Amino acid sequence: MFEQRNYCGELTLNDVGTLVRLAGWVDTKRDLGGIIFIEMRDVTGIIQVVFDASKNSSAYEKADKVKNEYCIFVTGQVARRSEDTINPNLKTGMIEVVGQDITLLSESEVPPFPVDSYTNLNEEVRLKYRYLDLRRAEMQEAILVRHKVMQATRRYLTDNRFIEVETPILNKSTPEGARDFLVPSRINKGMFYALPQSPQLFKQILMISGFDRYFQIAKCFRDEDLRNDRQPEFTQIDLEMSFVTPQIVMSLIEGLLKEIVWQVLGKEIETPFPVFTYDEVMQRYGKDAPDTRFGLELADVSNIFTHSSFNVFKAALENGGIIKAIVINDEGKISRAMIDEYINYVRAFKAQGLPSVRYTGTTFETGIAKFLSDSEKEKLIQQLKLHSNALIIFSCDKPKIVNDALGNLRIKIAQQLNLIDQDKLHFLWVVDFPLLEYDAEEGRYYAMHHPFTAPKPECEPLLDTVTPHTTDTIKAQAYDVVLNGVEIGGGSIRINRMALQKKMFSILGISEEEAKVKFSFLLDALKYGAPPHGGIALGLDRILMLLLKRNSIRDVIAFPKTQKGQCLMSEAPSPVSAQQLKELSIKVVEL
Repeated sequence: MFEQRNYCGELTLNDVGTLVRLAGWVDTKRDLGGIIFIEMRDVTGIIQVVFDASKNSSAYEKADKVKNEYCIFVTGQVARRSEDTINPNLKTGMIEVVGQDITLLSESEVPPFPVDSYTNLNEEVRLKYRYLDLRRAEMQEAILVRHKVMQATRRYLTDNRFIEVETPILNKSTPEGARDFLVPSRINKGMFYALPQSPQLFKQILMISGFDRYFQIAKCFRDEDLRNDRQPEFTQIDLEMSFVTPQIVMSLIEGLLKEIVWQVLGKEIETPFPVFTYDEVMQRYGKDAPDTRFGLELADVSNIFTHSSFNVFKAALENGGIIKAIVINDEGKISRAMIDEYINYVRAFKAQGLPSVRYTGTTFETGIAKFLSDSEKEKLIQQLKLHSNALIIFSCDKPKIVNDALGNLRIKIAQQLNLIDQDKLHFLWVVDFPLLEYDAEEGRYYAMHHPFTAPKPECEPLLDTVTPHTTDTIKAQAYDVVLNGVEIGGGSIRINRMALQKKMFSILGISEEEAKVKFSFLLDALKYGAPPHGGIALGLDRILMLLLKRNSIRDVIAFPKTQKGQCLMSEAPSPVSAQQLKELSIKVVEL
């Protein structure tokens, strides 16, 4: 019965007069008394099937018994629709199938939500009944596009001499960053595997092994708190290359992203992407993944207020802080109530307030106007290029707090004032990240990317005398690719000399003994002619979310977890039997 089956959404005017066999689901059904119209759906789209009682009473009677979401098989002949019945909203809207026979394959209960609905549905219901949610056109589009992107990625990288290699899922725990998911070993009592946070070490081993171009569409796992762009398991396009510079890796990735955008949107994007240094984006945007689709750039105005009589500014500068400003040419749209809202918003970033003043085009009014000297006013006009009715919002505190507060606030304001063109795609690179960052509370250094990132050659001597005050001067050979204010990939040139890798571990507070336990196989491999190498990992889920304009990566993953890490459909995670725990020598203790 199913041999030589046709697909609903692939039928065209060229098929008029052809006998077709279709399998799928009833999307909608209309009974006009003697004539039944069924819109039949499969993964390719929808086609209208007509059953006329006056022409085929047997088929009509069978069609009369089906309901929405019944699974059916139809035989019929493709016909051109009359001009007055053409449906411009359907890809197949100029044709229909005149049904000759219909077979009911299985019935369906009334779904908990309408599958043909395009309105916002309760996400928990959608995830619980994911098998129904995946029938919806927008979800099917996402999964089909995901497939297309994965295949395009494989073609592009294969054409560029890459070899696809699968790395282990069960490995040892090397917790650096997010928490590992641990898997107990039944055979080796008391021992645990860890699910990979990334294939990092294994892809470096592949470079040392001589496979100079590796890639993998890799499943990765991180036991961390979840957000819209995070999942406990996620997919990344992972690759590594030997004998490369950052520029070689970046150029190759630009070509890949160009191909991905073409596959998803049919759009050409310009390459090469703009390149910003870390220091530059932090200065101008307050974020290391800036959204450059709009202005509202941050301006450091600390120099204007070195002799300020305004105590808030004065205290911030005396305590080693900075003063930055955002100029919003709002023509008076931002109210006092909105400013109060902004003040509450930046408290989440530890900012204590947002001094502000309005420039009318000739004078400064409201807010802190009375605390500004004539000299300070003149310097603000010149440095901020004030020319029309504008609100100036300031933040003064430690650099991190100021950047966090204003960097996030500029996005909130841009969204409120509709300053962001949602159809724009702004790709960019951020380079020259600090290799290290210092945590004063813990009194230790952390790798800004990961412990295997190489410093820029000219910065390597500085590792011998690193202090908390010099970390900003030690730059890494690291590079992040950003799309519309979201980091979609990060990579670096790796350390390929054992002595330098040991020095890096030492700076990070990893003792020789600890390094041997966690990373002995990498350190041993570095003894045997490790080539210079580097790579990158792109977040497939994030890329698709942005290109398809979805609110969450859960909308581009077939079977995602909730923000609590649960699968509402399968009810994972779930308890296991006492026997299973006994076999693993595990005892669950209630806290």
